[in-house]
Amino acid sequence: MDKEMKIAVLIDAENISSKYVNVILSEANNLGSVIYKRIYGDWTSSRMSSWKTTVLDNSIQPIQQYSNVTGKNSSDSSLIIDAMDLLYQGRLDGFCIVSSDSDFTRLASRLREAEIYVLGMGEQKTPRSFISACNKFSYLDLLYDDGTKHEAPQPAEKLQPVAPAESRGEKRPEKHVEKNGSDLKSIKKALRELAEENSDDGGWILSGMLGQLLMRRFPDFDVRNFGSKKFVPFIQSLGLFETRESGGDENNGSRVVSFRLK
Repeated sequence: MDKEMKIAVLIDAENISSKYVNVILSEANNLGSVIYKRIYGDWTSSRMSSWKTTVLDNSIQPIQQYSNVTGKNSSDSSLIIDAMDLLYQGRLDGFCIVSSDSDFTRLASRLREAEIYVLGMGEQKTPRSFISACNKFSYLDLLYDDGTKHEAPQPAEKLQPVAPAESRGEKRPEKHVEKNGSDLKSIKKALRELAEENSDDGGWILSGMLGQLLMRRFPDFDVRNFGSKKFVPFIQSLGLFETRESGGDENNGSRVVSFRLK
């Protein structure tokens, strides 16, 4: 049995809403055993009031960082220093860095250089540089489910995380659209390329290998972004591949699924 990963969850409270706490902790617990839960901000500020009860209820350790300069997120440096201290202790296998701020890009890169797994979490506005620096990135606003504040999930074909930015009049370079793990057009294009480049002589590729290759290309890819629960049903729903299954009999409960482009 594989050893369970030991995880530290570090949250930038000045950049993330308290409504996401259940999503954050759920994602972290799915990854491994959470050893540290720390949250950074200026707790003397009224802006932090929404976090205070949440922090107590979920036993998250608040780290005080006074704002020395108006308009500057002073908790960034404190979070980064703590992350490096924890790294050098040598106890952890992974970090969950929760922020939509590009200031943590270098931190994520440094942790990965030390062969530490990095799960990033933030909203869709998160800069591509931070997303790309993580092993995996989860969009909190897509995973958050609150019927009183959000519309019903859209069909997979219509779910385009770039749309909110466009509605605010912001422009994204075209290359960012082509590297978006929640843009279905980009996902389909990548799946075709990966299958063509990595299939066997018969054109088949194992579902596990296809999933790993896709995650390497798109750290922010998640089937839940498209209303699916599992990778194989999601791939089958796209209509791009033939499916072949083997195993799963009475003597061997494991099932091996392979795909081949139609």
